[in-house]
Amino acid sequence: MPWNFGDILEAIETVLPPDAPAFVHGTRRISWGETSKRTNNLARALIKRGARPGDKVAFYMRNRPEYCETLAAAFKARLTHVNVNYRYVADEVFYIFDNSDAQTVVYGTEFRDIISEIRPRLTKVKTFVEVTDGGVPANFADDFEALTKEGDGSPLNIERSPQDEFFIYTGGTTGMPKGVIWAHNDLRETSLIALRKLGPVPENLEQVVAAIKTLGPGNRLLPACPLMHGTGLLMALSAMLAGGCVITLTHHSLDAHELWKAAEDNKAMTVVIVGDAFAKPMLAALEEKPGRYDTSSIVNIVSSGVMWSREVKQALLKHIPQAIMVDSFGSSEAVGFGTSMMTKDAEVTTAKFQISDRVKVFDEQDRPVEPGSGIRGFVAMPEPIPLGYYKDAKKTASTFKTIAGVRYSIPGDWCMVEADGTLTLLGRGSVCINTAGEKVFPEEVEETLKLHPSVDDVLVVGVPDEKWGQSITAVVVPRGEINEDELRRHVHRKLAGYKAPKRVLVAGVPLRAPNGKADYKGALDFAKRELGIV
Repeated sequence: MPWNFGDILEAIETVLPPDAPAFVHGTRRISWGETSKRTNNLARALIKRGARPGDKVAFYMRNRPEYCETLAAAFKARLTHVNVNYRYVADEVFYIFDNSDAQTVVYGTEFRDIISEIRPRLTKVKTFVEVTDGGVPANFADDFEALTKEGDGSPLNIERSPQDEFFIYTGGTTGMPKGVIWAHNDLRETSLIALRKLGPVPENLEQVVAAIKTLGPGNRLLPACPLMHGTGLLMALSAMLAGGCVITLTHHSLDAHELWKAAEDNKAMTVVIVGDAFAKPMLAALEEKPGRYDTSSIVNIVSSGVMWSREVKQALLKHIPQAIMVDSFGSSEAVGFGTSMMTKDAEVTTAKFQISDRVKVFDEQDRPVEPGSGIRGFVAMPEPIPLGYYKDAKKTASTFKTIAGVRYSIPGDWCMVEADGTLTLLGRGSVCINTAGEKVFPEEVEETLKLHPSVDDVLVVGVPDEKWGQSITAVVVPRGEINEDELRRHVHRKLAGYKAPKRVLVAGVPLRAPNGKADYKGALDFAKRELGIV
């Protein structure tokens, strides 16, 4: 049947226990009974202030219940979610609002100064809503909490469409962020395709309701990574649509001790991270205070977006032996390329994934890559996939291609298909380094360098070079002292000689965004400055 997220939420709210927790944030608890009324009221309030089906709502806040409540209200009112990176400066925030044609902006009070600065240019925005934390909103904004109490909390009872849209703005490695357009039905269906491999799934609203009546509320999920990015957002959405609980952390940056305490207090079942940038501090907290936290409720830790090293997974499993370490390979443009699951009894290789049977791999001439051939190719996912990029026909045509009559999403991830059908991820094509005619994928070199005890984190970039075209350069966050020659020899011992970095630099800039994703542009700019390259 066709799916709409607003319809799913309205249906499950009728059968969930009213006191079951929907959102937890520190000491705050919001039940599903409260959530139903609050989000119905908020949806009506936004409609009353001029929002119409298809209008865009920009979400400009950190992880907190109001993010998820606004999401539910937008679905119910047939409005389109637009995520905003809260680390952006004013002009970047303006770009997202303007490019998305945002009609409503919901923002945290900490960002009021930026909103005030750019508001004269925001001619398309008709409604500002401020999450005030008990304070007084700006004179141009409505108070979020007041809107959740504006009405009787009853369902909207409006007809919605499976083609209602959901945007995920994704930064990529070059150019301005792009708005990926998902139809509700396609996004829901692509997740169900994967779940059907594990057993029966609800195929209509009646079955969804029956499952909750039988099994009760869904997953208790703790997204450690930001909701403003796809990994945390889509996992939180899956928990909400199953009547589960989303547990958000209160600190502005990752506090691993807060994470483990919140997991213990709320019996979290799933923790969502983005690779080693999250996993390493979490491991350090467990090793600092062994046995301090009760982690027995945790069923899995899920990561997506960057590589997650085998060694860190192994170490975490010593503290959480019952858990499954799930490495998910996908992107905002294509959900569910493949997974890699590791337990205490079954290890896996870093960056090696069991791919979905729907996935294809094509070479640069759009020819299928045969398993075990040794030919590198691009990963491709057939429909259901996004409709394209918002207001960008050129990028839509290059990413969403039709090959032999089938439309695919091909975000640009290079891989090798092994003889057994598994996939070894090499990296995103846009950061591939061409050195003396050889293609080198940064992530392969990075993962090798991370195995050295003196390296805590690293990005590998290609700086302009007259002799090589691009010279491989490692920008390292050290763990103690580093020896440049030793690190080059370390890579030589494990990879082909041409893949070893010509230079190793100590990072003088952050290597990652708050969601854990690599900032290759920042690392490259730093390396060029350090090496005196214009």
